[in-house]
Amino acid sequence: MPSKDFARIALFAAIMVVLGLFPLIELPLVPAPFTAQTLGVMLAGSILGARRGGLAILLFVVLVVIGLPVLPGGRGGLSVILGTTGGFVLAYPVGAFVVGLLTERLWKRYNLGWALLCNAVGGALVLYAIGIPWMSVAADLPFGPTLVGSAVFLPGDAVKVVIASLAAVAVRRAYPLIDADRR
Repeated sequence: MPSKDFARIALFAAIMVVLGLFPLIELPLVPAPFTAQTLGVMLAGSILGARRGGLAILLFVVLVVIGLPVLPGGRGGLSVILGTTGGFVLAYPVGAFVVGLLTERLWKRYNLGWALLCNAVGGALVLYAIGIPWMSVAADLPFGPTLVGSAVFLPGDAVKVVIASLAAVAVRRAYPLIDADRR
C-alpha cells in the first residue's frame, strides 16, 4: 500500500475524531444518541473507496476500543463497545466498506443520485442492521419497540446522507481518489 494511502487512512480517522467533538444529542425513545460521526463513515467510503475507507474507520474503532476519548462526550473504551451504542460503533467500518464498494462499482456513472443511494445503504442501513439489534440486546429492550423507536434517527441521517453525497460528487469531479483499476 502506498504511503499516500496510509496518510489518507490516518486523515479520515482524524476526521472521525474531529466529528466526535460535535456534541451528542440525546433522543427520545432510544438509549443511543445522535452523533455527527456517521457522516465520517459515509465520507470515508465514498471518497476513499472500500478498502481505504473501511481501514480508516477501523483505525478509528481501534482508538475507541483502547479507550481514547474520541466519541462524542469524550467517551471511549470497552464499556462503550459493550454498551447500547457499541453495535453502531462496530458497524462503522462495515458501513464505510459498503459505501466504498458500492461507490467503486458505480464509479463510471457516479452522480448525485448514485451517491445518495450508496451513502444511504452503507452509511445508514448497514449501521441500523447491526446497531439496532445490538442496542436491543444490550439495553434488554424488545426488538420491535427498539426498531420503531430508532426511526428518530431517520431525519438526521437523511441530512447526513445528502451532505456526504454532495461532498463525494464534488471530490470525484475535482480530485478523485478512487483508483482507476477499481472502477
